[in-house]
Amino acid sequence: MAASLSSDAARLRVYLAGPDVFLPHAREQGEAKKQLAAEHGFEGLYPLDNTIETDGLSPVEIARAISTGNEGLMRAADFVIANCTPFRGPSMDAGTAYEIGFMQALGKPIFGYANVTADYAGRVRATPEHAQAHWDSETRRSDIEDFGLAENLMIAIAVLDSSGHFVVREVHPEQVLSDLEGFRACLALAQQRFAV
Repeated sequence: MAASLSSDAARLRVYLAGPDVFLPHAREQGEAKKQLAAEHGFEGLYPLDNTIETDGLSPVEIARAISTGNEGLMRAADFVIANCTPFRGPSMDAGTAYEIGFMQALGKPIFGYANVTADYAGRVRATPEHAQAHWDSETRRSDIEDFGLAENLMIAIAVLDSSGHFVVREVHPEQVLSDLEGFRACLALAQQRFAV
């Protein structure tokens, strides 16, 4: 179902999910994404846009405030673009996976990109032996999901069934998380989807 915007209508809002919030230049990364979103006709909502007063709060209370704030941003968004690039292992950031599931449950379109071309199973199999040594024995003996998809099937199918595309591309190793070409490709796909 495509939505169309008139020039005087409010912009569609896109939630900018991903591990970008953990980068040393997280705020600058968010501003760059929001600027690109604006150039494509969308308003970007970045998790670090939330203002959270932490004085007197316990770590659990701070975590709850962040979670609630991000869920509020997702409810306010019309769709999501998720950075599904592997983060601290062969799979994507767990928080981003949750956000994809949250948006799927809300029935909102999901666009995803990964800045690696190896599929999920290939990345798991390529995990160095010294890292696998830290896995418990049952994990080492367990099956590896292998459908040739960019990520775990629940994530990849949610993206594919929602937007029709899961953008994968290879980038410079020093910019695997921060490269924005996959993000730009998702913005272009969203423009087509929403006729912006």
